Amino acid sequence: MSYATIADIEAAHPAQLVLLGADEVTGALDTVRVERAIEAAGADIHGILFRRYTASELDNLSAASRDILRTYAIDIALYRVALSFSRSSERVKDARDDALKRLEAIAAGAGGLTFDVSPGSGGVDDGVTGGTGSPNEALVVAPDRVMTRDRLRGW
Repeated sequence: MSYATIADIEAAHPAQLVLLGADEVTGALDTVRVERAIEAAGADIHGILFRRYTASELDNLSAASRDILRTYAIDIALYRVALSFSRSSERVKDARDDALKRLEAIAAGAGGLTFDVSPGSGGVDDGVTGGTGSPNEALVVAPDRVMTRDRLRGW
């Protein structure tokens, strides 16, 4: 699964993508290399996040979490594009290193991702709450209280 597209990178860093990803001979953007870098960035992200999340959980990411991972994927992919063309710079490397540190923090529990949870979507659906829990949330399901103030009135 890739978390970014060429269009996402062009929207975020148009000049940098052309500068880093232009073919040596034609000067045009080498989309094949960029696509490979995006796929590799997705593999890097999965490799880190699988420490905490399952594949089905990552398939059900909320839009906000996808946006966060898209930003990290762009930084990682730009670094890989720069390496494939031997055009790496400290700025690109630092952005990638920061993205990897943030992903490691999420995987270690210092941050978290949110998920779209609905019955049958692969999220937490215990059959009682209708899938309102998140994957890392403990749910307590118990019967109603037997002794309440209303039930004990008049005793």
